[in-house]
Amino acid sequence: MKAEVLQNLDNPRQLEKLYRDNRATFKREFNSVYPSIQENPVAQIWNERLNYEGDGISWGAGREVVFVLLAASIAGVIAKLPEIFGLQPDYFYPRNIAFIVFPLLTIYFAWKQKLPATSVAIITLIIVASVIYINLLPRNDRSDTLILACIHLPLLLWAVLGFAYVGNAPMSTNRRLDFLRYNGDLVVMTTIILLAGGLMSAITIGLFSLIGLRIENFYMSYIGAWGAAAAPIVGTYLVQTNPHLVNKVSPIIAKIFTPLVLVMLVIYLGAVVYTGKDPYNNRDFLLIFNILLIGVMALIAFSVAESSKSATRKFENYLLLGLSIVTILVNGVALSAIVFRISEWGITPNRLAVLGGNVLILFNLLVVAYHLFRTAKDPKEITSVENSIVSFLPMYGLWAALVVFVFPLAFHFR
Repeated sequence: MKAEVLQNLDNPRQLEKLYRDNRATFKREFNSVYPSIQENPVAQIWNERLNYEGDGISWGAGREVVFVLLAASIAGVIAKLPEIFGLQPDYFYPRNIAFIVFPLLTIYFAWKQKLPATSVAIITLIIVASVIYINLLPRNDRSDTLILACIHLPLLLWAVLGFAYVGNAPMSTNRRLDFLRYNGDLVVMTTIILLAGGLMSAITIGLFSLIGLRIENFYMSYIGAWGAAAAPIVGTYLVQTNPHLVNKVSPIIAKIFTPLVLVMLVIYLGAVVYTGKDPYNNRDFLLIFNILLIGVMALIAFSVAESSKSATRKFENYLLLGLSIVTILVNGVALSAIVFRISEWGITPNRLAVLGGNVLILFNLLVVAYHLFRTAKDPKEITSVENSIVSFLPMYGLWAALVVFVFPLAFHFR
């Protein structure tokens, strides 16, 4: 696209078409060539259009504000359903906590993207089927398949959210990368909102206690719970209407934590060998290994999405390659441990779920590492890295659906 931008500086119609066809790539390529064409008036106009950041905060259109307020209120109501209808919290929340936020965010993006009726019908069917199915599963606190379904349900709903986010371009690499960036920005914004809300709550409760009124229980039960449920929805709205609020913070976080996590993993693997810890016979240690693996995989995906916006990314790519290689080693240890446990004690729902997840992550890491290695010779290969990340996203959603819907039936709800 870089060549097309340069060739069409005197063709506003074609430039506009290029921009609308692929906005993220257009902006990235334009910014990379702008220093050489900054004397061109057309280039100056496009530079301001693409990179202008206002000083104020935009609150969007009035109907969007109404929609977000309504969605935040509904999220609070869903969170309080056990109290409203006398449901048992230990039954309701493990099965339904993901429904507090994900369906509302999905509706928001389906509305924003003006999805066709077919896509809306698919989304509705998946969400409704998930609500009915997860709540009809037999109650058995010792059921591994029930626990696995509750753990994987948020991942399935996250995949449905991604389907709504990418809109009418489900196969677009750039739209999927934008979705990953949105997730990173949302984590930052939601954390800020929750920290600010927690500080305000502490001050409020403290002020009322000074005059002899103990409002802790009432405040946390209603205002606190409602605010926590609404935070991701409000955070999404702020990220979408004011991308400049966090789009500088997220890349910095990715750049800081990528080398730190790489160093930590190397030291940790050395410490594992030194202490003689055995993931093959220690179930809790294997669980920590897998949680670590998922977290690092998420960091790699987010870092690739952020580094793809940078024109000077060679050093970042080397760091990501190192992190990928070390994570493959961690994955190899975890995978060999679960294979050992299956060979020794047989297949259980937990072992099969961990095995499938590890194999999927391993293949993803191997493809990502291969393409990151190729970027050392040709920086343009970063596009292949991006493709290798986003092409696996639907597979994670399909695996989650398999665990949620098939595992309980296949293992007779045990």
